[in-house]
Amino acid sequence: MLAVHEDRLAAAVARLGSENAFEILARAREIEARGRRVVHMEIGEPDFDTPEHIKKAAVDALYENHTHYTPSSGLPSLRATIAEYASRFRHVNPQWEAENVVVGPGAKPVIWNTLSALLDPGDEFIYFDPAYPAYASCASYHQATIHAIPLLESRNWRMDLDELARRVSAKTKVVVINSPHNPTGGVLTKGDLEFIAGLAGRFDFLVLADEIYSRNFYLGSEYVSIASLPGMRERTIVVDGFSKAYAMTGWRLGYALMPERLARTVTLFNNNTFSCVASFVQMAGIAALTGPDEPVTRMNEIFRTRRDRLIEGLNAIAGISCLVPEGAFYAFPNVSEITHDDRALAKFLLDEGGVACGGGSSFGAAGEGYLRFSYAASLDDIDWALQSIAKTLPKFTNLSSR
Repeated sequence: MLAVHEDRLAAAVARLGSENAFEILARAREIEARGRRVVHMEIGEPDFDTPEHIKKAAVDALYENHTHYTPSSGLPSLRATIAEYASRFRHVNPQWEAENVVVGPGAKPVIWNTLSALLDPGDEFIYFDPAYPAYASCASYHQATIHAIPLLESRNWRMDLDELARRVSAKTKVVVINSPHNPTGGVLTKGDLEFIAGLAGRFDFLVLADEIYSRNFYLGSEYVSIASLPGMRERTIVVDGFSKAYAMTGWRLGYALMPERLARTVTLFNNNTFSCVASFVQMAGIAALTGPDEPVTRMNEIFRTRRDRLIEGLNAIAGISCLVPEGAFYAFPNVSEITHDDRALAKFLLDEGGVACGGGSSFGAAGEGYLRFSYAASLDDIDWALQSIAKTLPKFTNLSSR
C-alpha cells in the first residue's frame, strides 16, 4: 500500500489560512470534558435558538417533500425573496432581481466562489486588517497580490482613507469591506463608503461588501450599504446570510447579490463544488425573511445589553481598554499594556481561567496586542468571565515578567 507523502499535496495548500476560533473551540471543549466550567466567547455564534416560525417552516417543508435537488443558484422563490428583502432593507434602486442572487451553504462558500470567479494570479486585492480570515486565505490561494490596510483604533476601527487612496491603482480588481466589522465591531460611516465608492468609480474595481452583521447594528441611524450609493449597484457584491441575524449558524444558508453575469459564473462554481443547498433549509430562509421581525430586534437588544456589560467590565480591569462596538457582537480590547503576545494571553485565559477568547493577531498583523471576545453569551457567563479575567491576569503578568 502506497504511503501518502506530504510532498504529494498541491503547493497551493500552503497558501491557505484557517479560522483560529474553531481551534480554540475544540480546546475549550476538551477542558469542559474534564468537568471545568468554560465561558465560550471565542466563536461568532448567537447563543439563541432559531425562531420558532423558521423551524416550523423547515419541518413543514420536509413533510411537503422539499428534499430534492434545487438549482445551484438556489430556489427561484428564495432568490426572489432575497432580492426583494435586500433591495428594501438597503434602499437599492433599481431593485435587485432574482437573477442577481446566488445562494450557498453559508456565506463563506459564496465568498470563496465569488473570489474564485474574479481573481487571477497577480490581480491586486485589498482588504482591511484585522479581518475575517477567509478573505486573505482565498486571495492567497489564487495568488493575488494582496494589500492589507490596517484599521485604526484611533478612528473607531475604520480605515485610514488616505492610505487606501495610496494603495488602489488601475490594477486593483477587488476591495473587500466588512461593516459592521468582525473582529472589532467597527462600522463604516456614510462618508467612508462614499470615499470608497469614488475610488471604485475612478479605478474601476469591484467592492465585495460583507454585510453579514447588517442586522447587528447599534447606532441610531439606518444601516447604510455601499450598494445604495450612486453607481455602486453594478460595482458591488453584497454578501449576507441567515446565521447571525436569525441564529441559524448550523443551518448553513448564505447568499450574495451581484451583477447578473457574475452571478451566472459564481453559480457555475457552486455547481462544481456543493451542487445545491438543502431545499427545506431554503424554505426556512423564506420564512425568516417574510415572517415576523420581532425575534431579530429582540436578540439585537439583548446583544446591546450584553455589550454594555462586557465593555464596562473590561475597561474596569487594569491594563485593558476597549472601545464600544457599534455593530456585530464582538469586543476587541487593547491588551498591549499587558502583552503583545495576544495568542499566548488568550491561551492562558482559557487554560487557567476558563474563558475562551481569540488572540487579535489571529485576524491579521494589525490585531497584535488585542483580544476578541464574542458577547453571544449570557449576562451570567459574562459576569463570571470578567471576574475570572480579573483574577487570572495577574498570574499571567507574573509569569511573563520572569
